[in-house]
Amino acid sequence: MLDDRTGAPRGGFVISLDFELMWGVRDNKTIASYGANILGVRRAVPRLLDLFARHRLRCTWATVGLLFFEDRAALLAALPGLRPGYAERNLSPYGDLERIGETERDDPYHFGLSLIRQIAAAPGQEIATHTFSHFYCLEPGQTVAEFRADLAAARDAAKAIGITLESIVFPRNQFNAGYLDACREAGLIAWRGQERSYLYAAGGRSHETLLKRGARLIDAYLNLSGPHGAEPVARGGIVDVPSS
Repeated sequence: MLDDRTGAPRGGFVISLDFELMWGVRDNKTIASYGANILGVRRAVPRLLDLFARHRLRCTWATVGLLFFEDRAALLAALPGLRPGYAERNLSPYGDLERIGETERDDPYHFGLSLIRQIAAAPGQEIATHTFSHFYCLEPGQTVAEFRADLAAARDAAKAIGITLESIVFPRNQFNAGYLDACREAGLIAWRGQERSYLYAAGGRSHETLLKRGARLIDAYLNLSGPHGAEPVARGGIVDVPSS
């Protein structure tokens, strides 16, 4: 990014948020234990949009594709034919579809179209993808073909309400370099990468040890891993914008 006055390089401050409601936590939390937090999102989003507008801040909202629908019938009609074959079956959200409500009014935990429309209508806000089904790219059993089908469903769901997806945040930061071609083919030009440290290295659930998670928590306060101000880097025709 160049300074408007001098033409010299200057830093950029990028905000990205994961927008997933219950789909992002369903494999380890329940509505009974976490539902109040999910309902809190509905109060937080309008407040954040007001804050961003007042301070002229841009933000990328990485949104799960399952949130894009008016009702259950529309959602079911848009499901990809090829779905993740995780070895751990509970990771797939598709078994939950029998239990979700009919509309956003009676199931505010699994539908989010009204919030997506608020975000899309606000100045300077980008709707990105968090994949269609909160797809885990490093878990055993899933394949790149299934990931491609998932991205196609996410792209189509967004296109149906006039949104073109251009960037992606990999759920649980499970970045898989072998899947970049699929991202590029889906029209994506950037993804949110990770800090350049072992503590933040991509891995599946088996790599997320208590020690590693605890070290990241300490790092937030004591800076164990050093500075993280890496510049965006193009890889395979798509740009890595690393988090920090």
